[in-house]
Amino acid sequence: MKKVISVILALAAVFTLTLLASCGNQDGGAEKKTLSVAMECAYAPYNWTQSDDSNGAVPIKGTANFANGYDVMMAKKICEANGWDLEIVALDWDSLVPAVQTGQVDCVIAGQSMTEDRMEQVDFAGPYLYATIVCLVKEDSAYASAASISDLAEGTCTSQLGTIWYDTCLPQIEGAKILPAKESAPAMLMALETGEVDFVCTDMPTAQAAVIAYPDMKILDFAGTDGDFAVDEGDINIGISVQKGNTELLDAINKVVKAMSADDFNALMEDAIKIQPVSND
Repeated sequence: MKKVISVILALAAVFTLTLLASCGNQDGGAEKKTLSVAMECAYAPYNWTQSDDSNGAVPIKGTANFANGYDVMMAKKICEANGWDLEIVALDWDSLVPAVQTGQVDCVIAGQSMTEDRMEQVDFAGPYLYATIVCLVKEDSAYASAASISDLAEGTCTSQLGTIWYDTCLPQIEGAKILPAKESAPAMLMALETGEVDFVCTDMPTAQAAVIAYPDMKILDFAGTDGDFAVDEGDINIGISVQKGNTELLDAINKVVKAMSADDFNALMEDAIKIQPVSND
């Protein structure tokens, strides 16, 4: 009888240990979920690379560098609210959507506008920012006093590859001499700084960061006028992309983002702009 009781007690102990292990996520005993987030880490003030962890920067996977910026700040808020660890993965702009589609990363937080084309490829949480589309010129440019896109006619211009700024906005400028798109925002800004182009098209946060890095640049904002770019709402709504059908992650992210207002987004972006690197190159 004692032998039978011993066996029963032993089995009960094994069952208890197994139960505890299976409930580890609830009790904090098992490894926390890690949210893998992709971004360029080269697109201030949305995201950038720095050499240390100052101002709350997060390590970039597989490197000795750290990422910071608005997107990192937002990713941290999402992870803190859900009790997740955060992993930042640096990828080229054109690799971001495929990385989500294939499951290489959980999501992309990288200043992506919620266009119809992208929404066919991924699901979007958000918006987590509303970004006005603007142009940047040099202060001494003949186009510096432009009051509408019609005043930019015949100008030489460019923007970033794979963006609505390049694909949708620049073609609206009559006679514009559109040069090949640049692979990154820093390259786009350098084209303006070096005089390769007369102006570039971008969004307001990128432009606000640019004029800090390059004080000789000026923002042209045509919003609210008849001379503004014609864009869809999805072109200015900035979202967080996740794999199609991943409703659990989508809902978890939206729960955080939807609780924030446009003023909250703008305040967080102002914080990012204040601590951005001095240069974008």
